[in-house]
Amino acid sequence: MSASQTPASQTPASQTPGAQTPGTFGVTTTAAEVVDGVDLHGRRAVVTGASSGIGVETARALASAGADVTLAVRDTAAGDRVAARLAAGLPAGSGELTVRRLDLADPSTVAAFAAGWQGPLHILVNNAGVMAPAEVTRTADGHEQQFGVNHLGHFALTTGLHRALAAADGARIVSVSSTGHLFSPVVFDDLDYRFRPYDPWTSYGQSKTANILFAVAAAERWADDGITANALMPGNIADTNLARHMDMKQVEEFIASGELALPPQKTVEQGAATSVLLAASPAVAKVSGRYFEDCAEARPVTGRAGAVGGVAPYALDRDNAARLWHVSEALIG
Repeated sequence: MSASQTPASQTPASQTPGAQTPGTFGVTTTAAEVVDGVDLHGRRAVVTGASSGIGVETARALASAGADVTLAVRDTAAGDRVAARLAAGLPAGSGELTVRRLDLADPSTVAAFAAGWQGPLHILVNNAGVMAPAEVTRTADGHEQQFGVNHLGHFALTTGLHRALAAADGARIVSVSSTGHLFSPVVFDDLDYRFRPYDPWTSYGQSKTANILFAVAAAERWADDGITANALMPGNIADTNLARHMDMKQVEEFIASGELALPPQKTVEQGAATSVLLAASPAVAKVSGRYFEDCAEARPVTGRAGAVGGVAPYALDRDNAARLWHVSEALIG
Protein backbone atom coordinates (compact mmCIF):
# COMPACT_ATOMS: atom_id res chain seq x y z
CA MET A 1 0.00 0.00 0.00
CA SER A 2 1.38 3.41 -0.90
CA ALA A 3 1.66 6.26 1.60
CA SER A 4 -1.27 7.99 -0.08
CA GLN A 5 -3.64 5.11 0.58
CA THR A 6 -5.66 4.87 3.79
CA PRO A 7 -5.64 1.66 5.83
CA ALA A 8 -9.12 0.69 6.96
CA SER A 9 -8.13 1.12 10.61
CA GLN A 10 -7.14 4.74 10.08
CA THR A 11 -9.85 7.36 9.67
CA PRO A 12 -9.16 10.91 8.46
CA ALA A 13 -10.20 13.52 11.01
CA SER A 14 -12.74 14.98 8.62
CA GLN A 15 -14.52 11.61 8.56
CA THR A 16 -14.35 10.73 12.26
CA PRO A 17 -17.86 10.26 13.70
CA GLY A 18 -18.64 13.14 16.03
CA ALA A 19 -15.56 15.10 15.02
CA GLN A 20 -15.52 18.85 15.11
CA THR A 21 -15.99 20.42 11.72
CA PRO A 22 -12.85 21.35 9.77
CA GLY A 23 -11.62 24.77 10.77
CA THR A 24 -12.74 24.52 14.41
CA PHE A 25 -9.06 24.74 15.36
CA GLY A 26 -6.21 26.27 13.40
CA VAL A 27 -2.93 28.17 13.38
CA THR A 28 -3.70 30.42 16.35
CA THR A 29 -5.50 27.86 18.51
CA THR A 30 -4.02 27.39 21.97
CA ALA A 31 -3.70 24.19 23.99
CA ALA A 32 -6.20 25.54 26.52
CA GLU A 33 -8.77 26.06 23.77
CA VAL A 34 -8.30 22.47 22.55
CA VAL A 35 -9.13 20.98 25.98
CA ASP A 36 -11.98 23.34 26.76
CA GLY A 37 -14.86 21.02 27.64
CA VAL A 38 -12.72 17.85 27.46
CA ASP A 39 -12.82 15.58 30.53
CA LEU A 40 -9.64 13.58 31.17
CA HIS A 41 -10.34 12.54 34.76
CA GLY A 42 -9.16 9.00 35.33
CA ARG A 43 -6.57 9.27 32.55
CA ARG A 44 -2.82 9.07 33.13
CA ALA A 45 -0.35 10.86 30.88
CA VAL A 46 3.42 11.11 30.41
CA VAL A 47 4.99 14.13 28.70
CA THR A 48 8.71 13.90 27.97
CA GLY A 49 10.73 17.10 28.07
CA ALA A 50 8.05 18.76 30.19
CA SER A 51 10.35 21.15 32.04
CA SER A 52 10.40 23.80 29.29
CA GLY A 53 8.71 25.06 26.14
CA ILE A 54 5.69 23.33 24.69
CA GLY A 55 6.18 20.39 27.04
CA VAL A 56 5.16 22.60 29.95
CA GLU A 57 2.08 23.86 28.14
CA THR A 58 1.14 20.33 27.06
CA ALA A 59 1.34 19.14 30.66
CA ARG A 60 -0.64 22.17 31.85
CA ALA A 61 -3.46 21.59 29.37
CA LEU A 62 -3.76 17.87 30.05
CA ALA A 63 -3.75 18.36 33.83
CA SER A 64 -6.30 21.19 33.58
CA ALA A 65 -8.67 18.73 31.89
CA GLY A 66 -8.24 16.27 34.77
CA ALA A 67 -5.43 13.96 33.64
CA ASP A 68 -2.76 12.89 36.12
CA VAL A 69 0.43 13.95 34.35
CA THR A 70 3.98 12.70 34.85
CA LEU A 71 6.67 15.16 33.76
CA ALA A 72 9.50 12.99 32.40
CA VAL A 73 12.61 15.18 32.52
CA ARG A 74 16.42 15.05 32.64
CA ASP A 75 16.67 17.62 35.43
CA THR A 76 14.23 16.66 38.17
CA ALA A 77 14.95 19.84 40.14
CA ALA A 78 13.80 21.89 37.16
CA GLY A 79 10.85 19.54 36.75
CA ASP A 80 9.87 20.01 40.39
CA ARG A 81 9.91 23.80 39.97
CA VAL A 82 7.72 23.57 36.87
CA ALA A 83 5.30 21.17 38.54
CA ALA A 84 4.94 23.48 41.55
CA ARG A 85 4.34 26.49 39.32
CA LEU A 86 1.76 24.65 37.24
CA ALA A 87 -0.04 23.24 40.28
CA ALA A 88 -0.34 26.71 41.78
CA GLY A 89 -2.13 27.99 38.70
CA LEU A 90 -4.37 25.04 37.84
CA PRO A 91 -8.11 25.19 38.56
CA ALA A 92 -9.76 23.08 41.24
CA GLY A 93 -10.35 19.50 40.14
CA SER A 94 -7.24 19.35 37.94
CA GLY A 95 -5.13 16.23 37.73
CA GLU A 96 -2.07 15.56 39.82
CA LEU A 97 1.45 16.36 38.62
CA THR A 98 4.45 14.16 39.34
CA VAL A 99 8.07 14.31 38.20
CA ARG A 100 10.31 11.41 37.18
CA ARG A 101 13.79 11.37 35.73
CA LEU A 102 14.26 10.45 32.08
CA ASP A 103 17.40 11.08 30.02
CA LEU A 104 16.73 9.91 26.49
CA ALA A 105 20.46 9.87 25.73
CA ASP A 106 21.03 7.35 28.52
CA PRO A 107 19.39 3.96 27.87
CA SER A 108 19.62 2.99 31.54
CA THR A 109 17.29 5.80 32.62
CA VAL A 110 14.87 4.97 29.80
CA ALA A 111 14.76 1.33 30.90
CA ALA A 112 14.32 2.35 34.53
CA PHE A 113 11.45 4.69 33.70
CA ALA A 114 9.58 2.03 31.74
CA ALA A 115 10.26 -0.69 34.32
CA GLY A 116 9.06 1.54 37.14
CA TRP A 117 5.72 2.40 35.56
CA GLN A 118 2.76 0.75 37.24
CA GLY A 119 -0.76 0.47 35.82
CA PRO A 120 -2.26 1.69 32.56
CA LEU A 121 -0.95 4.65 30.57
CA HIS A 122 -3.55 6.49 28.51
CA ILE A 123 -1.48 9.27 26.90
CA LEU A 124 2.21 9.34 25.96
CA VAL A 125 3.52 12.58 24.45
CA ASN A 126 7.04 12.06 23.09
CA ASN A 127 7.94 15.74 23.17
CA ALA A 128 11.58 16.02 24.26
CA GLY A 129 14.28 16.62 21.68
CA VAL A 130 17.51 18.22 20.61
CA MET A 131 17.94 20.39 17.53
CA ALA A 132 20.92 20.94 15.24
CA PRO A 133 24.04 20.92 17.44
CA ALA A 134 26.86 22.40 15.38
CA GLU A 135 29.26 19.50 15.99
CA VAL A 136 28.56 15.80 15.97
CA THR A 137 27.74 14.53 19.47
CA ARG A 138 26.99 10.98 20.52
CA THR A 139 24.75 9.38 23.12
CA ALA A 140 25.95 7.09 25.90
CA ASP A 141 25.65 4.09 23.57
CA GLY A 142 27.40 5.77 20.64
CA HIS A 143 24.57 6.96 18.41
CA GLU A 144 24.49 10.36 16.76
CA GLN A 145 22.75 12.54 19.32
CA GLN A 146 19.74 13.74 17.37
CA PHE A 147 18.84 10.30 16.05
CA GLY A 148 19.66 8.76 19.42
CA VAL A 149 17.63 11.19 21.53
CA ASN A 150 14.82 12.23 19.23
CA HIS A 151 14.09 8.76 17.88
CA LEU A 152 15.87 5.86 19.60
CA GLY A 153 15.31 7.11 23.14
CA HIS A 154 11.60 7.58 22.50
CA PHE A 155 11.41 4.27 20.65
CA ALA A 156 12.88 2.44 23.64
CA LEU A 157 10.61 4.31 26.04
CA THR A 158 7.42 3.65 24.08
CA THR A 159 8.09 0.00 23.38
CA GLY A 160 9.02 -0.40 27.03
CA LEU A 161 5.64 1.06 27.99
CA HIS A 162 3.67 -0.98 25.46
CA ARG A 163 1.93 -3.17 28.03
CA ALA A 164 0.83 -0.11 30.01
CA LEU A 165 -0.49 1.52 26.84
CA ALA A 166 -2.34 -1.64 25.79
CA ALA A 167 -3.90 -1.88 29.25
CA ALA A 168 -5.42 1.59 28.87
CA ASP A 169 -7.96 0.51 26.22
CA GLY A 170 -7.70 3.46 23.86
CA ALA A 171 -4.24 4.86 24.56
CA ARG A 172 -2.80 7.62 22.42
CA ILE A 173 0.85 8.09 21.43
CA VAL A 174 1.83 11.57 20.25
CA SER A 175 5.18 11.99 18.49
CA VAL A 176 6.43 15.58 18.21
CA SER A 177 8.17 15.87 14.85
CA SER A 178 8.85 18.96 12.72
CA THR A 179 8.69 20.46 9.27
CA GLY A 180 12.44 19.83 9.53
CA HIS A 181 11.72 16.28 8.39
CA LEU A 182 11.78 17.76 4.89
CA PHE A 183 15.57 18.11 5.21
CA SER A 184 16.20 14.38 5.01
CA PRO A 185 14.67 10.91 4.87
CA VAL A 186 16.08 8.27 7.19
CA VAL A 187 19.41 7.24 5.66
CA PHE A 188 19.49 3.61 6.71
CA ASP A 189 23.03 2.99 5.44
CA ASP A 190 24.55 5.64 7.72
CA LEU A 191 22.23 6.52 10.58
CA ASP A 192 25.04 7.72 12.84
CA TYR A 193 27.16 9.74 10.41
CA ARG A 194 30.07 7.33 10.53
CA PHE A 195 30.78 7.71 6.79
CA ARG A 196 29.17 10.93 5.52
CA PRO A 197 30.18 14.37 6.80
CA TYR A 198 28.04 15.45 9.74
CA ASP A 199 25.47 18.11 8.96
CA PRO A 200 23.25 19.44 11.76
CA TRP A 201 20.24 19.96 9.50
CA THR A 202 20.14 16.66 7.63
CA SER A 203 20.74 14.96 10.98
CA TYR A 204 17.82 16.83 12.53
CA GLY A 205 15.69 16.08 9.49
CA GLN A 206 16.47 12.37 9.65
CA SER A 207 15.48 12.22 13.32
CA LYS A 208 12.22 14.08 12.70
CA THR A 209 11.36 11.80 9.78
CA ALA A 210 12.00 8.89 12.14
CA ASN A 211 9.48 10.38 14.61
CA ILE A 212 6.79 10.26 11.92
CA LEU A 213 7.72 6.78 10.72
CA PHE A 214 7.54 5.51 14.28
CA ALA A 215 3.95 6.74 14.55
CA VAL A 216 3.09 5.08 11.23
CA ALA A 217 4.56 1.76 12.36
CA ALA A 218 3.06 1.86 15.87
CA ALA A 219 -0.36 2.68 14.43
CA GLU A 220 -0.29 -0.49 12.36
CA ARG A 221 1.41 -2.81 14.84
CA TRP A 222 -0.64 -1.84 17.87
CA ALA A 223 -4.06 -1.18 16.36
CA ASP A 224 -5.45 -4.40 17.88
CA ASP A 225 -4.40 -3.09 21.31
CA GLY A 226 -6.63 -0.06 20.84
CA ILE A 227 -3.58 2.22 20.60
CA THR A 228 -3.44 5.16 18.19
CA ALA A 229 -0.24 6.95 17.23
CA ASN A 230 0.23 10.20 15.36
CA ALA A 231 2.99 12.71 14.70
CA LEU A 232 2.93 16.48 14.40
CA MET A 233 4.70 19.73 13.66
CA PRO A 234 4.15 22.14 16.58
CA GLY A 235 5.13 25.26 14.64
CA ASN A 236 7.86 27.88 14.63
CA ILE A 237 8.15 28.70 18.32
CA ALA A 238 10.81 31.16 19.46
CA ASP A 239 10.44 30.79 23.23
CA THR A 240 11.84 27.30 23.74
CA ASN A 241 15.08 25.56 24.77
CA LEU A 242 15.04 23.32 21.71
CA ALA A 243 17.50 25.57 19.85
CA ARG A 244 19.99 25.75 22.73
CA HIS A 245 22.70 23.82 20.81
CA MET A 246 22.32 25.71 17.54
CA ASP A 247 24.87 28.03 15.94
CA MET A 248 22.63 31.06 15.38
CA LYS A 249 25.01 32.61 12.83
CA GLN A 250 24.73 29.42 10.80
CA VAL A 251 20.94 29.57 11.10
CA GLU A 252 20.87 33.16 9.83
CA GLU A 253 23.07 32.22 6.87
CA PHE A 254 20.89 29.18 6.18
CA ILE A 255 17.73 31.31 6.11
CA ALA A 256 19.39 33.94 3.91
CA SER A 257 20.45 31.26 1.42
CA GLY A 258 16.87 30.09 1.02
CA GLU A 259 17.73 26.61 2.30
CA LEU A 260 15.64 27.07 5.45
CA ALA A 261 12.07 28.35 5.20
CA LEU A 262 10.11 28.98 8.38
CA PRO A 263 6.37 29.50 8.93
CA PRO A 264 5.19 32.48 11.01
CA GLN A 265 6.05 32.30 14.69
CA LYS A 266 3.67 30.91 17.28
CA THR A 267 3.46 31.39 21.01
CA VAL A 268 4.28 28.45 23.25
CA GLU A 269 0.58 28.10 24.06
CA GLN A 270 -0.22 27.89 20.35
CA GLY A 271 2.70 25.55 19.72
CA ALA A 272 1.35 22.99 22.19
CA ALA A 273 -2.12 22.96 20.64
CA THR A 274 -1.56 20.24 18.04
CA SER A 275 0.11 17.94 20.58
CA VAL A 276 -2.85 18.38 22.91
CA LEU A 277 -5.33 17.86 20.07
CA LEU A 278 -3.81 14.48 19.26
CA ALA A 279 -3.49 13.58 22.95
CA ALA A 280 -6.96 14.54 24.13
CA SER A 281 -9.48 15.74 21.59
CA PRO A 282 -12.44 13.46 20.80
CA ALA A 283 -12.27 14.86 17.26
CA VAL A 284 -9.32 12.59 16.46
CA ALA A 285 -10.09 9.64 18.72
CA LYS A 286 -9.90 7.09 15.88
CA VAL A 287 -7.22 8.76 13.77
CA SER A 288 -3.89 6.93 13.63
CA GLY A 289 -0.68 6.88 11.63
CA ARG A 290 -0.97 10.49 10.47
CA TYR A 291 1.04 13.72 10.54
CA PHE A 292 -0.61 16.96 11.67
CA GLU A 293 0.25 20.65 11.71
CA ASP A 294 -1.80 23.65 12.83
CA CYS A 295 -4.37 21.25 14.35
CA ALA A 296 -5.14 19.61 11.00
CA GLU A 297 -3.78 16.76 8.93
CA ALA A 298 -0.89 18.03 6.81
CA ARG A 299 -0.97 18.09 3.05
CA PRO A 300 1.59 16.07 1.05
CA VAL A 301 4.48 17.91 -0.60
CA THR A 302 6.78 16.67 -3.33
CA GLY A 303 9.83 18.83 -2.66
CA ARG A 304 11.47 21.04 -0.05
CA ALA A 305 12.05 24.15 -2.15
CA GLY A 306 9.91 26.94 -0.67
CA ALA A 307 7.94 24.57 1.56
CA VAL A 308 7.11 25.81 5.05
CA GLY A 309 4.85 22.89 5.86
CA GLY A 310 3.38 19.67 4.60
CA VAL A 311 4.59 16.10 4.82
CA ALA A 312 7.04 14.25 2.59
CA PRO A 313 5.87 10.92 1.13
CA TYR A 314 8.93 9.11 2.50
CA ALA A 315 7.85 10.02 6.05
CA LEU A 316 4.52 8.19 5.71
CA ASP A 317 5.81 5.22 3.72
CA ARG A 318 4.82 1.98 5.45
CA ASP A 319 7.82 0.05 4.12
CA ASN A 320 10.18 2.69 5.51
CA ALA A 321 8.28 2.58 8.81
CA ALA A 322 8.54 -1.20 9.09
CA ARG A 323 12.24 -1.13 8.22
CA LEU A 324 12.95 1.56 10.80
CA TRP A 325 11.10 -0.41 13.48
CA HIS A 326 13.22 -3.52 12.86
CA VAL A 327 16.45 -1.52 12.73
CA SER A 328 15.54 0.32 15.93
CA GLU A 329 14.79 -2.94 17.75
CA ALA A 330 18.25 -4.18 16.82
CA LEU A 331 19.95 -0.94 17.84
CA ILE A 332 18.43 -0.81 21.31
CA GLY A 333 19.10 -4.51 21.91
